[in-house]
Amino acid sequence: MKKVKGLFLILFVVALTACNSNDDGVQAGIEIPGITITDDDDCCSAEEALNTYNFLQTVQLVPELSTEVDGKYNVYVYTKTGGFHTGYNDIYFVSTKKETNNYIKDLTVTSNSPQMYMSKMNMYHSTPISDKSKIASYDYLAVKRVWVSFLMNTSENGSWTYSYEVNVLGKTGGVEKKDIVVSALPEGQVWLKSFKVGDDTFFLSLVNPTDWKTGTNEIRAYVSKKSTPITTPYALATETFTVDIDPRMPDMGNHTSPNNTPLIKQEDGSYQGTINLTMTGLWRIHLKVKDSEGNVVAGGEEGSTLFWDVTI
Repeated sequence: MKKVKGLFLILFVVALTACNSNDDGVQAGIEIPGITITDDDDCCSAEEALNTYNFLQTVQLVPELSTEVDGKYNVYVYTKTGGFHTGYNDIYFVSTKKETNNYIKDLTVTSNSPQMYMSKMNMYHSTPISDKSKIASYDYLAVKRVWVSFLMNTSENGSWTYSYEVNVLGKTGGVEKKDIVVSALPEGQVWLKSFKVGDDTFFLSLVNPTDWKTGTNEIRAYVSKKSTPITTPYALATETFTVDIDPRMPDMGNHTSPNNTPLIKQEDGSYQGTINLTMTGLWRIHLKVKDSEGNVVAGGEEGSTLFWDVTI
């Protein structure tokens, strides 16, 4: 019995030592396919790299927007599907050190500039876009995120390019006017609408409604303002609005749902509220926009075209 207890104690001490060891910055027991973890302050720890790797399994590469910087670093671009669609899109940027393939936290992305060339009108315009890249999550600091809300899809009438600049560990690079394809959303999905206040045009971009389920959901959107000149990306509007929502099911007698709350502007510039969806199917979310003084400036009237369509 004493030998058994002694053996157990030895095994416990060995296991505890292994769990707390750090061999050249590598956390014991963590292995990531294709990545070498070293004691390098520029790159992620083993745990951070694993979190980044796991997140990247949930998105897909956009190869035409990938590039390299200073011959030492790769920059990769991802979206949920590996492509783009009309309305709101999250875009993720990740840089790796070529020597180890490990992820680099010191990455900033600026000057994101989507441009559409309207062939019949021989003109260019941009579209709503976030101001600059932000950390996608504190669980994976190496992933930076921007969003773009494309006004229309690629067609014989127009084509899109995308440009951006990056800074990786003080070295600069980027991509200039790479061709991209923007697809139309499926029938029953309309995530972007515009309204005018005086001479100004604003855009309402609904964020990722495909994540919604029946019941109460957070509803989030951005309000952007058309730029002058229109080739400049459309930044978030500095004006403050409130957006009332009235979700209805046009295929089910146009019935509504209870317990919805308006979209209110948040500190990060987004607008957030709650929407209650009582069943699956097509929901048409009618919108009423009020200014900071409570005056209705767009939507709300019967037959208004200011609405989003979401099918869950």
